[in-house]
Amino acid sequence: MLIKNLRFEAIPNLEISDQILRALELMHDLHVRHVAITRGNEYAGLCSEDVLMDMDENITFEEIEPSLLRVSVKEDDHFLNAVLLAANYHLTVIPVIDEAHNLVATIESNHLLKNISDFLHLKEPAGMIVLEMDTQQYSFSEISKIVEANDAQITQLNTTKNNADGTMEVTVCVNKLEISDIVATFQRYDYVVKYYFGEELYTNELKDNYENLMNYLNI
Repeated sequence: MLIKNLRFEAIPNLEISDQILRALELMHDLHVRHVAITRGNEYAGLCSEDVLMDMDENITFEEIEPSLLRVSVKEDDHFLNAVLLAANYHLTVIPVIDEAHNLVATIESNHLLKNISDFLHLKEPAGMIVLEMDTQQYSFSEISKIVEANDAQITQLNTTKNNADGTMEVTVCVNKLEISDIVATFQRYDYVVKYYFGEELYTNELKDNYENLMNYLNI
């Protein structure tokens, strides 16, 4: 999903001629710690509350322009680029610019959480299996065949490498909750299943709690 296709309510920006006091007031009203600064339509930079707190509130941004953060994303970027930028710089807002370096919009980073949820299909019922393996053992096609052989499909797959021992974790999300058959197949093919989340876990937990209660009542 491109940033320009996101649905969001853009928050206000300030002009380079505005005073720091106005930015601090705007941040307080919007519950953010950053505000985009422009010179006309052109994006000048991003001001941070942490930097402004030690400055004279009556000076303008033109006087402190070198202290502005020169970070932004383009409207044709994938929205995950905005997520990465927010994480790397601990941003509460993300400036969006066009090819001419004009400010198009400013997105609150909290808004991106909903897009991440939609991107990962977190609202849909799903099971999750986490596998551990050597990097040379990883085969997407084989993992996919195992899942599909159990009447399911992969909705999301992520890999994380452990540089210390050369292993990797593969997180597989599938489009059904009853995944004991998929887990069993992975184990049959000598995959290490670190843990998994599905309907049967909740069923087993309820069963254990019921049995514990019955044992208690029989005492």
